[in-house]
Amino acid sequence: MDVTDATFEAEVIIRSGQTPVVVDLWAPWCGPCKQLGPILEKVIGETNGKVVLAKVNVDENPGIAQAFQAQSIPAVHAIVDGKPVDSFLGAQGEETVRQFVSKLAAGAVEDPIDSRIAAGDEASLRSLLDEEVDHLEGVLALAALLIERDDEGDKAEALALLERVPQNPDVRHLAALARAEAVEDIDSRLNELLAQAKEDDEARQAFIDLLEVLGSDNPKATEWRRKLASALY
Repeated sequence: MDVTDATFEAEVIIRSGQTPVVVDLWAPWCGPCKQLGPILEKVIGETNGKVVLAKVNVDENPGIAQAFQAQSIPAVHAIVDGKPVDSFLGAQGEETVRQFVSKLAAGAVEDPIDSRIAAGDEASLRSLLDEEVDHLEGVLALAALLIERDDEGDKAEALALLERVPQNPDVRHLAALARAEAVEDIDSRLNELLAQAKEDDEARQAFIDLLEVLGSDNPKATEWRRKLASALY
């Protein structure tokens, strides 16, 4: 299909949420574009709809060309879930194009966000969250890293990060680790907090945090939860 500045959002960005889209940036005066175009059409046509081809005449659609920062053509970009995941420049042979398209059809192209999660270092995770502040996996990974490192301010930053995302068991567990006090005798401390829990919100939260640290499958945590319920109700 031919895509214009006006239809790009619907035909490429939104559609790529369901089907990978290959964007072919070309122009009528470009000789290599004329060589590459039929190869793209043939190979993508053979996927039977698993991949879609969007052809963009850059002379008529400067907005798209600028968005891709096109310096030369032909330029081919693969879009998945609204984001570029792969690309190549220049006229390529059928085998190269087939490999490029096959990865898309098989869902084998690695999301750049996933690669930063897999890297797991602080710089990668911060880069990810600079782009998507509430990316759940990124928030969890960076919060865990900060809690484990525990330099000055790390746990406070971890708690601030966790406030960006909806509550779930992993978020609650990490928040508890960030808040929980270090104690040598956890049973003694839980007993102290239990006596205060009914009247003191902070004591009750500290008690719950220590239970999270123990873990939901710990028999000791189950017993202390029962004691808390009795004390409160």
